[in-house]
Amino acid sequence: MRKHPVIFGLVLLIALSVVVYFSFYRFGSDSGKSNTFSLNEKIGVVSVTGVIHDSRLINEQLKEFSENDSISAIVLRIDSPGGGVAASQEIYGAVLEARKKKKVVASLGSVAASGGLLIACAADKIVANPGTITGSISAVMQFASFEELLKKIGMKSSVVKSGQYKDIGTPFRTMTPEEKIIIQELVDDIFNQFVDVIVSDRKIAREKIMQIADGRIFSGRKAKEYGLVDSLGDIGYAATLASQLAGKDGKYDLVYPRRQRESFWELFFESATNQLSRSLAEKTENLGLVSYLYYPRM
Repeated sequence: MRKHPVIFGLVLLIALSVVVYFSFYRFGSDSGKSNTFSLNEKIGVVSVTGVIHDSRLINEQLKEFSENDSISAIVLRIDSPGGGVAASQEIYGAVLEARKKKKVVASLGSVAASGGLLIACAADKIVANPGTITGSISAVMQFASFEELLKKIGMKSSVVKSGQYKDIGTPFRTMTPEEKIIIQELVDDIFNQFVDVIVSDRKIAREKIMQIADGRIFSGRKAKEYGLVDSLGDIGYAATLASQLAGKDGKYDLVYPRRQRESFWELFFESATNQLSRSLAEKTENLGLVSYLYYPRM
């Protein structure tokens, strides 16, 4: 059957339009620029989102922006309940390094607690929404015990170890009083490292911090009263403040880290894998690992 030239042309035009649209869409999402051809200054935005498990990507983004001459300043957007101690401390260190070259303003989103607050302390200024959930200045380490369950189903656990405390925290037996003392000393040391950061960066007396450093959470407005936050405002206010600190006129475009993906299938499988890993990590985050984390669970 002979093809109708008009219909064939329309189909071809639609197909080309779809290809062009997705090409430009991908280019825009990869570049992360709000206005590619704008002559305004550029403020880089680095996001710390969700439970903090790994610092590598965020640290790379901070380094990229700090070394980019077209970026005037950096906004660190934090929407996180905290997470692993080491990862939080590594991001904190990367922010300090970025500050050697660029002004950094932390913008606290819905939640910026525990490790999220620790990271924010490394910035030149901290901006929070009045209703931001923050605080949770604390360290936590949790363990599960299956001892009673094993007894009910008639199972026993045996262990061969080289030292008395090699299996400390094992879920197959109850922790001894001596082991609890060791774990408590560890948690207290990690906690004091957190307090040291706040005392040093926020210039608040340790005695005042210790009055609220019991794991409690509070609003962004209350955090400002405590001296943990400099100003109240949204990410736009934080970006304007960053521009001003950099000596600019406040006319800026927000620039996000460049994202590179090879194909739709890579995007699909990456998204599925990340979702699965996040789900598994969230279910096991508190077990046997010390954390700067506010994450209430049902």
